[in-house]
Amino acid sequence: MNIAVFAVLAIVFYLAAAIHIARGIVERARGGSTATRPAPILALLALALHAAVLYQGILTGSGLNLGIFNTVSLVAWVVAGVVVVASLVAPVENLALVLLPSAGLGIGLELLFPNERLLLASAPLGLRLHVVLSVTAYSLLTIAALQAVVIAVEERLLRTRRYLAAMQLLPPLQIAESLMFQFIIAGFFLLSLGLLSGLMFVEDIFAQHLVHKTVLSFAAWCIFAVLLWGRYRFGWRGRTALRYMFAGFLALLLAYFGTKVVLELILHRV
Repeated sequence: MNIAVFAVLAIVFYLAAAIHIARGIVERARGGSTATRPAPILALLALALHAAVLYQGILTGSGLNLGIFNTVSLVAWVVAGVVVVASLVAPVENLALVLLPSAGLGIGLELLFPNERLLLASAPLGLRLHVVLSVTAYSLLTIAALQAVVIAVEERLLRTRRYLAAMQLLPPLQIAESLMFQFIIAGFFLLSLGLLSGLMFVEDIFAQHLVHKTVLSFAAWCIFAVLLWGRYRFGWRGRTALRYMFAGFLALLLAYFGTKVVLELILHRV
């Protein structure tokens, strides 16, 4: 079967799952039925088809094609997968409502704008491990950032005392904040391992075009380290925690995709 068919079916299943999740959230807010809907099954089917698309696009005879849109699609797949699994035990359906269609968008970008940046098959195992750690860390911190957006919306609603009925569509603030920090801790741990493993393969930071990526990645690591220390030492939460969360994620976003945009789409360096 043509890979485009897999891609279209994956997008359809992602959207169908998001629609079912939205209907479930609204019904629960109205005190309606909480019976299990087909959203998890639809999401798992979409993830399986998305995996097939990634397999075709990333695995090549010469190595791993980690071009920017392939990487966007890969991160979207990991993020969607984590949220779907987490939704079985935690109230993160609101995130899935956004992330599942975003994963479908990632597939579309991968197919419509093919580009190539190869990690050669001869690359050492440690470098491959660095890529896995980095992608997973970024994915977890992306979920944390989106959870932070949910918290910011809830706090805004509480402060203004407007549209309080919308609060019923969102998870309790304390639970949302706890989940955010759980994702931050997991992402920070993997980011630390990713940075350490990456340093082993830096030979000439300028010739390898790694200056901006390295500096921004370490800046993000420092920001998240301060945030976790502040949470442990002073119990940071609310606006203070959100400021550090968004600042750290912005640095990480620029490190991962900002440098890719400049190198691959503007300077056309592979």
